[in-house]
Amino acid sequence: MDRMSAMDAMFFYMEGENTPMHVGGVSVLEGPAPAYGDLVRLLVSKLDLVPRYRQVIKTVPFQLGRPVWVDDPHFQILYHVRHTSLPGPGGPEQLRNLAGRVFAQRLDMTKPVWEAWLVEGLAGDRWALISKAHHCMIDGEGSTDLMQVIFDLEPEPERREPSEWTPSPAPSTFEVTAGSIIDTVREPLQAIGIPSVDDFAKIPEALAGVAFAAKELVPQQIAQLVPGRGQPTPKSLNGPLGPNRRWVWTDASMAEVKTIRTALGGTVNDVILAAVTRGYRDLVAGRGELTPELVVRSLVPVSTRQPSGRGQVNNQVSSVVVDLPVGEDDPVRRLQLIREQMDRNKRGMGAVDAAAIVGLADYAAPTLLALGARSMSRMPNRLTQTGTTNVPGPRIPLYLLGRRLVESHPYVPVFAGVRVATGIFSYLDTFSFGVTADFDSFPDVELITDGIRAGFDELVAAAADAPVAVPDPAQPSRQ
Repeated sequence: MDRMSAMDAMFFYMEGENTPMHVGGVSVLEGPAPAYGDLVRLLVSKLDLVPRYRQVIKTVPFQLGRPVWVDDPHFQILYHVRHTSLPGPGGPEQLRNLAGRVFAQRLDMTKPVWEAWLVEGLAGDRWALISKAHHCMIDGEGSTDLMQVIFDLEPEPERREPSEWTPSPAPSTFEVTAGSIIDTVREPLQAIGIPSVDDFAKIPEALAGVAFAAKELVPQQIAQLVPGRGQPTPKSLNGPLGPNRRWVWTDASMAEVKTIRTALGGTVNDVILAAVTRGYRDLVAGRGELTPELVVRSLVPVSTRQPSGRGQVNNQVSSVVVDLPVGEDDPVRRLQLIREQMDRNKRGMGAVDAAAIVGLADYAAPTLLALGARSMSRMPNRLTQTGTTNVPGPRIPLYLLGRRLVESHPYVPVFAGVRVATGIFSYLDTFSFGVTADFDSFPDVELITDGIRAGFDELVAAAADAPVAVPDPAQPSRQ
């Protein structure tokens, strides 16, 4: 029995009829599609390395504690691995449409919360694997670790035989409830808990950490999120969500990003956000909302995963808010404005241990955590208009059943009144931008991906005319 962290529990509680809270992606591979049975056998052989994939979520009565993961006594992999084929001509449009429908469907929360779809019928002698896993199970950087488990580093690796698996006995409702009460008492920062003797010495230090966070971090976050900072935001990007999704993607090369960085300065993330800004500029211009002072406020997750945490399957992220300057018509100036914001955010995150702040949520009363998460997923929100997540992927070729992975496109969910979000994933020398949007309110979603592509083109053109940027030693180093 493994209890969810507070952040994982929040993603679980946010799941709703019009809010499927899974992450995922589409992997395109060379060669003929493998037999369905071969894919199933491969996944079975890997499950020992990802035990969460054979576990289900068990809730605690009356939210007396956060949900727990327990072994599924009825686990059947054939339910989780599906098989389908594209209609002709099997191009990117047909693949995006199929993936959009798959991603719009909620996972069965009574079973292990993941699916994999083997897709045949792609043009050019290719096939695809659509994967999805609930956000309460994994964050973006953790999913990269899982992909490394499922994929191979060489075409013909030595195959491991699946071991016998016997599920651990499921805890009773009484055991789950009793364990939650014990955890509540033992956690020193629980609002009404009495610490154990072992934890007593940590109370002063823990309270000092809370006080420091309240003083240093909370005002900073409020200042970022409260509207009225003097710049207007578009109205059409927020609102109720329907049950269906549109999902599109575009690509950019590592060489383009390096060219822009070398000539214009900034980091990889700065350049990416500048190109994304052009995408939203084109969108709001097409909707008649563009003004010179307009910004699109994006939530940008920041990993707090420590090197020792690699391989852990859970969420270890914090977030910053970045105002994408869509009203600025000069692409170089847009990059500069984003760079200045990210540098300020970096200094602010450096003032407080972000991992410790994320950990503080583990001491929140579970009932209040559930109420807050569900309210956030249902209440109108105009504090941010989008989310932008950049996850670095492998720079070496990967293989699946002897077939080489050639493309990998990410999917991220939309929720909490934010109708559109962008996931970025790098593989080899390519960045893929997967844009998820509410189906009914974003018939024009391709304006974003077309605009992102145009954003890279204009920055590359500007880089060709610019002198080589000299790094500022006073600026903090960032990726």
